[in-house]
Amino acid sequence: MKKLAALMLSGLLLSACAATAPPHSASSTLAGDAAHPDAARNWVRTELYFGLGLVPDPGAGTDADANEKRWRDFLDREVTPRFPDGLSVYDVYGQWRTQGQSRIERLRSKEIMVLYEDTPQHRSDIEAIRAAWKKETGDLSVLRVTQPADVSF
Repeated sequence: MKKLAALMLSGLLLSACAATAPPHSASSTLAGDAAHPDAARNWVRTELYFGLGLVPDPGAGTDADANEKRWRDFLDREVTPRFPDGLSVYDVYGQWRTQGQSRIERLRSKEIMVLYEDTPQHRSDIEAIRAAWKKETGDLSVLRVTQPADVSF
């Protein structure tokens, strides 16, 4: 009986949260809040994924320190000057299995996430960052995901 009551209470609380959640708009415009009333219009969120090297097998040697220094240098030289107002950096790894093979590959990676006003200059800056990494490392790609963002400061 206590479990049923707890389950019902949880359901009511969740439905109350859903009922009071702000509506989501399809546009990338948000009016701000009382402390920051200015509207932030036409903003996007871009995530870029940079491969740093295969995840080594347990017990194998690694050049992680050298890769980390190369990454920090790249970030300071190519990314931050283009987006000096800030960005977020995450340690991630990807994995996949090539079709027809049984071995799973794992790649140590960095992800940056940047929120910015969608302008031709910012789009050009994103592409310049991708091109610079590919030129520096010989990688064939830098995954980019861009989507509209409702932003309020």
